[in-house]
Amino acid sequence: MQDAHWTVVRIAALVLFQCSVVVCGAHAQSYPTRAVTMVVPYPAGGPSDTLARVIAERMKTALGQSVIIENVTGAGGSIGTGRVARSAPDGYTLALGHVQTHVINAATQNLQYDVVKDFDPVTPIADTPQWLVGRKAIPAEDMKTFIAWLKQQDGKATSGAVGVGGPTDLAAAYFQKQTGTKFQLVPYRGGAPLVQDMLAGQIDFTFGQAANYLGHVRGGQLKPFAVLSKKRWWAAPDLPTMDEAGVTGLHSSFWHGLWVPKGTPKEIIAKLNAAMVETLADEAVKKRMADIGQEGWPAEQQTPAALAAQQQAEIERWWPVIKAAGIKAE
Repeated sequence: MQDAHWTVVRIAALVLFQCSVVVCGAHAQSYPTRAVTMVVPYPAGGPSDTLARVIAERMKTALGQSVIIENVTGAGGSIGTGRVARSAPDGYTLALGHVQTHVINAATQNLQYDVVKDFDPVTPIADTPQWLVGRKAIPAEDMKTFIAWLKQQDGKATSGAVGVGGPTDLAAAYFQKQTGTKFQLVPYRGGAPLVQDMLAGQIDFTFGQAANYLGHVRGGQLKPFAVLSKKRWWAAPDLPTMDEAGVTGLHSSFWHGLWVPKGTPKEIIAKLNAAMVETLADEAVKKRMADIGQEGWPAEQQTPAALAAQQQAEIERWWPVIKAAGIKAE
């Protein structure tokens, strides 16, 4: 009788498991049946938020459901990113992130989640370099005269940074070491308030995400000095690289990607990836992205595997640098 009892139990468990697989499969096939939320861990109006809104507007056509942007700010992007890590893995909560949220924060903060193990990658989205850009009234016209001006300020000049211990901090630390200059770093919650203070003359300069400042540079309201890429930037081809300007080896960009909570069904990830690929191929989207200084990831690399590889390569690049410099977010 006991053997018969356990046989019945095993059969019931198997039936329940098979039913759950069928139900999960059905959910994945019908996904999405309601609006999807894309969490942007930075303030509205900043470069990540602007990119997200360009993407979300077109993704809703590809998915057949609205894509709602939710700005969850604070702690260099880790609060919003953490919310996604703790969300249900059902494809309805997405994380728009970049090199800070999914690489640097893990080395500078005591996070309550793992930037690799608690997420599944969907696709790389876009890339924009950092550049050194300052308020219009700075009495310098190139890198040589800018460095001379910084030395004259003797530590009184101010440089804005998004968060503490992020890409701008790393670039600033490298720059000071290479040029023998010193200046004050002023942290901001996001790129939008930083650029407003620079336009108002309250902050002298920044090592910022180029897309955030391009319109103001083109309008003559801000002054760029060099781009932190190995080659000249397509959106500002007359601007020298840091290498050309005499500060060698300072290369950094803000690449963006899309992630979902770990355990999201592969079928749902595939649907999200297909929607993003369709979105990035849209000529109107390409133009809008170019207008804000963002360049879409190459089509052949718009895969979950490519985003995972990019993240891992940047972890291997930046974590040792951060550890050696002793950089920690406050």
